[in-house]
Amino acid sequence: MLIDSHCHLDFPELAADRAGVLDRAHRNGVDAMVTISTRVRRFDEIRMIAETNSDVWCSVGTHPHNAHEELDIQAEDLVRLSEHPRCVAIGEVGLDYHYSGDRSAQAIGFRRHIAAARETGLPLVIHAREADNDVAAILEDESEKGAFPFVLHCFSSGLELARRGLALGGYVSFSGILTFKNAPVVQEVARAAPADRILVETDAPYLAPVPHRGKPNEPAFVRHTAEKLAELRGIPFDEIGQITTANFFRLFSKARPG
Repeated sequence: MLIDSHCHLDFPELAADRAGVLDRAHRNGVDAMVTISTRVRRFDEIRMIAETNSDVWCSVGTHPHNAHEELDIQAEDLVRLSEHPRCVAIGEVGLDYHYSGDRSAQAIGFRRHIAAARETGLPLVIHAREADNDVAAILEDESEKGAFPFVLHCFSSGLELARRGLALGGYVSFSGILTFKNAPVVQEVARAAPADRILVETDAPYLAPVPHRGKPNEPAFVRHTAEKLAELRGIPFDEIGQITTANFFRLFSKARPG
């Protein structure tokens, strides 16, 4: 069994053939997935996908690219919306300095989402791009106020963020980047991370793994990432499936196996 712990089934590239996407995922051994919120104001759309597909869960949150658009969203709003039975996570949220943006708004949103994760016990799905030190610093500062579960999604950062995140009890999720030849640091983290803290994802429709690199990504392709993770760790593919599935249900504890 495999679980795609992070995809975007509401994005046009997947929404146009959602039934086909889900069917291909099942035929490739992917039995469940989480479709991730990028805007709280679009939560109804995300929620409906999860409501109408028993193998799909969802999150609620604001992507850092959209943080400035949803500064009116408070932690209590996230807590309230997350009470939906198919909502199993808070986010995705975090810091992204790759493009010019409102870094203050991103930090404010990040801390509000952390407060919601702390209150609900739901895992925080963290986006980090070219902001490793600030992400780690906020996580460490907020952890002093009380622990909260989290995952560094689509890990593409440096060793230091991995070290600091894992030290706080966080998980690390690997996407198709793991299969790229130019990702030695990500592969090093995948080899060394504790077995009970690793997940696999697609971040579909982005970052398709080899041999589909450059094409629209979809949950069926998470199999290739899992195969690479098994190869890097020197264990059988079936074992990596068991490990990542067990880790998923431990972290996303509100989700229940079908």
